[in-house]
Amino acid sequence: MSSFHPTHPETVFTYGAPGLKFGVGARHELSHDLAQFDAKRVLIVTDPGVAATGSPGEIADSLRAASIEAVVFDRSRVEPTDGSLIEAIEFARAEGPFDVIVAVGGGSSIDTAKAVNLLTTNEGELMDYVNAPVGKARAPRNQLLPLIAIPTTTGTGSESTTICVLDVVSQHVKTGISHARLRPTLAVVDPELTLTQPAGVTAASGLDILCHALESYTARPYESYERKQAADRVPYCGANPIADMWSEKALSLMASSFRRAVRDGDDLAARTEVAMAATFAGLGFGNAGVHIPHANAYPIAGQVRDFHPAGYDADHAMVPHGMAVSLTAPAAFGYTFRASPDRHVRAAELLAPGAERPDDAAQFLPQVLAEIMRDVGIPAGLGAVGFGTGDIDSLVEGTMKQQRLLATAPLDVTEGDVAMILDKSIELW
Repeated sequence: MSSFHPTHPETVFTYGAPGLKFGVGARHELSHDLAQFDAKRVLIVTDPGVAATGSPGEIADSLRAASIEAVVFDRSRVEPTDGSLIEAIEFARAEGPFDVIVAVGGGSSIDTAKAVNLLTTNEGELMDYVNAPVGKARAPRNQLLPLIAIPTTTGTGSESTTICVLDVVSQHVKTGISHARLRPTLAVVDPELTLTQPAGVTAASGLDILCHALESYTARPYESYERKQAADRVPYCGANPIADMWSEKALSLMASSFRRAVRDGDDLAARTEVAMAATFAGLGFGNAGVHIPHANAYPIAGQVRDFHPAGYDADHAMVPHGMAVSLTAPAAFGYTFRASPDRHVRAAELLAPGAERPDDAAQFLPQVLAEIMRDVGIPAGLGAVGFGTGDIDSLVEGTMKQQRLLATAPLDVTEGDVAMILDKSIELW
């Protein structure tokens, strides 16, 4: 029941994905993968926390043993800023040229690698490419280098997507760069790398998986848009049959494995299922798109004052991306229910098989989601991470800047709608 009635409905949807290598031990085949690109010199992008696990060093040593020169940049910032991306770009420009870029880490390292790839192959400054209205939304003119993404966390889906997310510090807003050429060439998903992921990181990242799947599944349908010319097509094309398939499977996997992976980080079977769910959700939302919870998450993360989450080895205040997304998700899905009641109910049933449907079906998915959040230790609302009703106006302003995401919402979204969702999210339970 979409509220959109195009005069000339869209008849085409698109699907893009990286090459994929999935499974325990997949990282050990990287030198073989790089040989496919005739790579002689590689930049490895990671962050201090992941570097401390030893995995990036082991990967670099294995490449050197295969006569591939490996240069390591290990200063990616968790939740990147424009400044941290510029630091990485300047390092790569000074140390280059490279044949291939390899990202080892969570979404922050992968997104940093995307920015490095973009700005070492194309002219201009970082803000030239950042989404409007924050930046100039310039499209890259030149092809990028091959990018191999090796995720060490399960959730962001950055290894599958065309998006690089960053905080623009001067504007107190989180935004992104979006272009099909940013999508990694190959995703190497090795669940063994996620065994070192702390419970708090597993919980926050897992909520990102759930919201990726839920938002793309409930997104505005592709056929509800006006028909586009080929040159005007964007990676986020709306809910479609192929993205739906990935999202449904991701939700089913998370229903059986997410709590186990948070409770027992050494459960490799659970870790593998969550890694599979993260991959599936990335393949879904990387084409259908996300909407209100993600749009809200950007100002929540960008305006944080003094919250320090458990499990994150960071010296700065932060609300991790997946946590920020989840905090308004129950209220957001309560709002979007009327656009597609059957989908919202189906999503709740996939996440909580056998759960009793409440009298008000619009509250089914919000209740299921809030119960999962509570079980895995997510804070009980915006109030628990330092926001109050007095912050709503500034958060609304930040959300409304995310028009690329709000355009994928299944209903028109006004400032009043966002304010209502944020107000309901101050205290979730």
